[in-house]
Amino acid sequence: MVKCLVTGGAGFVGSTLNGYLLSKGHHVTVVDNLLFNNGNSLSFYFKNPNFRFVKGNVCDKSLMKSILKDKDIIIHLAAIVGAPACERNRDLAISVNLDATINMCELLSKDQRILFASTGSNYGAVTGDICTEETLLNPISLYGETKTDGEKWLLDHSNAVAYRFATAFGLSPRMRLDLLINDFVYQAINNRYLIMFEKSFKRSFIHVDDMARSFLFAIENHDKVESGAYNIGDEQNNYSKEEIALLIKDKVDYYLHFADVGEDKDKRNYEVSYSKFKSLGFKAETSVEDGIDQLIKSMEAFEFIHPYRNA
Repeated sequence: MVKCLVTGGAGFVGSTLNGYLLSKGHHVTVVDNLLFNNGNSLSFYFKNPNFRFVKGNVCDKSLMKSILKDKDIIIHLAAIVGAPACERNRDLAISVNLDATINMCELLSKDQRILFASTGSNYGAVTGDICTEETLLNPISLYGETKTDGEKWLLDHSNAVAYRFATAFGLSPRMRLDLLINDFVYQAINNRYLIMFEKSFKRSFIHVDDMARSFLFAIENHDKVESGAYNIGDEQNNYSKEEIALLIKDKVDYYLHFADVGEDKDKRNYEVSYSKFKSLGFKAETSVEDGIDQLIKSMEAFEFIHPYRNA
């Protein structure tokens, strides 16, 4: 049994991760200020005696000091996620993504390990190469910059593991519809059309369940997962935006239009190698196609009254 603190645990990844941790008998404390939801994503977990929720801000250093002191593992998910959300409130993004991370690092003891949700956006504009953990980081959005700086600080000053996640997708207790695949499926089901720019841009994707499993893997394989950075995803889930749209079109009848106007602020157009983490024994289980099937079933079954978008 491990005592875990999950920051941002009411969010897209955290609300899924909590279930995985609790199912293994771990104690889970979630701290979240519920900026993007009302906490309904956590409702089911209150039945478990090993679950505790603290409504609070990770930027509150005195609060974090009181919560951190008896924890074995800190899973740091709390962040303003995505380039649009960060651009909308730059001061908040810097405060949450970087300043709060530095504060938490200063509070950790040498025996506490922190698992940090970083991002493939750290690589920035990369062309022609497959990104490994040794690829030069070159973030070009505020989101990428704050995550890169936070990651570097943790790796330099603490017992930290940084996960550079592929682009997330899939069903979660706290849904997000601003994620590329989730958004494409939502547009196809609800609007019956999709306008796409930069159709040839390639991305790697990872299902939210596999994101949760990767954290559990690090806990269960503490000696195997050394401190440092890891790309988390699977090469089989590398797709262009056009390929994703056409995969959905094979399953849903909708109008697809390719536009000449529009751009990704993070300039994500690259493939990623995940061999470092896979060599430790981890493998993503949910394919893009299976995740799309799940999304289609859910969105055909009921309407998302409040389509959550971080921005």
